[in-house]
Amino acid sequence: MRDIKEETLQSATGAWHRVCELAALPEQAGRSAWLEGRVLALFRLGEHVYALDGVDPLAGVAVLGRGLVGDAGGEPVVASPLYKQRYALMDGRCLDDPALSVACWPVRLDEGAVWVRLD
Repeated sequence: MRDIKEETLQSATGAWHRVCELAALPEQAGRSAWLEGRVLALFRLGEHVYALDGVDPLAGVAVLGRGLVGDAGGEPVVASPLYKQRYALMDGRCLDDPALSVACWPVRLDEGAVWVRLD
């Protein structure tokens, strides 16, 4: 994915950034994107896209975009490819260790494009 800095919209709560086309995200899998100095992990489940901080909090490296996508009791999650902790795609909390979490960013879809709001 490419960093698209020129396509930014300001709102009262932060800036929306166009990240990629929805078609660029594979179904039931993750991808990494570089945006405003951050590595994001994007996950597509049907017509829903989730954006988390891409850095695994235990390892300190940007690998969450390569994690395994699944569910835990019906809740969509990603499992870190390194230490296997599961992070909720809805809010970034770790299901296996309450002391861990990753940032979660709002996502919107507009005319086939994925937009992420960074606050």
